Parts: sequence; structure tokens; C-alpha cells
Amino acid sequence: MNYPKLPSKAILAPMEGINDSAFRILCGQFGCGMVFSEMVSAHALARHNQAAIKLLDLNSHAADERPFGVQLFGQDPEQIVKAALFVEEKYSPDVIDFNLGCPASQIVKQGAGCALLLRKSRIKEIVEACVAKLNTPFSVKMRSGVDSKHIVALEVARICEAAGACAITVHPRTMKQAYSGKADWQVIKQIKEAVGIPVIGNGDIFAPEDAERMMRQTGCDYVMIGRAAMKSPIIFQQVNDYLRKHKYKHTGDEARLKMIKAYLFLAKKHNVSFFRTKIHCQSFTAGMHGSAQLRNRISLCKDEAELRRVLGL
Repeated sequence: MNYPKLPSKAILAPMEGINDSAFRILCGQFGCGMVFSEMVSAHALARHNQAAIKLLDLNSHAADERPFGVQLFGQDPEQIVKAALFVEEKYSPDVIDFNLGCPASQIVKQGAGCALLLRKSRIKEIVEACVAKLNTPFSVKMRSGVDSKHIVALEVARICEAAGACAITVHPRTMKQAYSGKADWQVIKQIKEAVGIPVIGNGDIFAPEDAERMMRQTGCDYVMIGRAAMKSPIIFQQVNDYLRKHKYKHTGDEARLKMIKAYLFLAKKHNVSFFRTKIHCQSFTAGMHGSAQLRNRISLCKDEAELRRVLGL
């Protein structure tokens, strides 16, 4: 199955604790090419664990979130296939993605995420098994390696392509780096030159200029944005504008407040917890006048009415 043709070159990264339904829809409204669920445990989904299913929180509003991808993590091929088939039947996503890049110790200790980069035969087995059973395009997201002495992304990318993966997302940092240091975009370029399937570049895209520069320097087909989208989903609109006409509108306080108001409406409509809502609102105020004090006041809010008063909404 081929990777879907997307309406934008910018994709929302799957982020744990961030990608609730309201946030995904908001990113889509600002022109995101595809949104992703939070990373979900394949083992939990295979057992139909309700907490794992709730993470996907896709139901009647699924049409608002298209194109939509689900990202799984795990290390047992049978469980991953079972979870992927469950996701395919229940949610009909446009893409099912498999995580080879999470550096979190609790994931790595399970033998999942970045830990799999040292088990190339297991990666091959997982991708082949999922591709054989699914009718949904199956992609992978990886890091460059576990540390600077084990940069394996190029070899793993070739394995994944040969096994039938429809696309590869590359975050060119190692597991050891986590989110420190700089992403080595040369790794993305090497992979793009080595494979024939779409390559999505990820890492250190903080502004529209970064997205354009990554695509120009690496030749990647799409860019995936995470941390910058947490602060402002408007970045998707800005990237689209910059790639089309080499200019974009900067985000002032008024635009940020309008964005927060839109998120509050969606969060209420889709039953996002107030705790999660506050986290997003704190992130969205980054760069606003008096943002540090504002974030502190938001943290003390007890309900949406109080939050709206603090924000002047």
C-alpha cells in the first residue's frame, strides 16, 4: 500500500500527553497535512485495554481529523499485528505507523522504541508481518541509532523498505541524545537518496524557514513537526504559506488568544480533560506578553470559566 497523498507538506508528530482529539483537529484547521494519535502500546491494544483505546479517542468526529494516522509501539510481532488489525477495523486510519524512535527508558526497557534498532531481524519480521495482513499503509518512524557508535538508520531504512513499509520518518538524533544537541539532517539526506519510498524529516523544525531548509537540504518529501506545534498549531499555516510564497504572517498575542479560544471550544466539544486543556493553554501562551506570569495563573485555575477570565476570553 502506498503512502497517502497529503494536502500539505507538514505533518503533526505523534506526541504522548499532547495529541488529544481537540489538538489534532486544531492542527488540521491550520493546514496540517496529517495528524497522528499519541503513541499507543500494541500489547495493550491487542488485549483491547480500555485506557489504550481511550488514547485514540476517535469516534463520531473522525471526519474532522483526516488524514489521520495511528502510531503503535511494541516488540512482539504477533501482538503488533493483532493491534494493527484492531486499529484498522475500528478506526480506518489513513496510515498505521510503527515506532522505532522513542528514547524513553520505560519503553526501551520493554525492548520497544529505540531498543529495536539493535534488532534488525525483528524489525524486518514486524514490518513484513504487518504489511502482509493489513489493507492500510504501514510506515515506520525511527531515530538515527542508539548512540554515536551505532548509527544504523540507513541500514534499517533499507530493511523497512524491502519489508514493504510505505514511508519512513527519520528523527536524526540518537537514543542517547534524546532531545539534546542538534539533529543531523545529513542522515535524512542519506536515507532519501537510498530508498524509493517517501521520507519524512523530523527534528529541529522550530520555524517555517527550518521546514523549507530541511526539505531543500535533504530532499525529504514531508516534514514532521512536534515541539513547535505544541506551542502553536499556527505553524502549519505558516509553513504552508512559506513553502508556497516564501512569506508568512507572524503570530501576535491576538492570534494566539484566538487560537486558544478555538482550542477551548474543541476541548469542550470532545470531552478533553480540564487538566489536559490547561497544559495546552500554558504551551499556547509561549511568546505572549507576560507569558511566564500568565502560565502561572493558568496553572491555578480550577475550571474553564476561571481559565477564560484569566485569558480575557
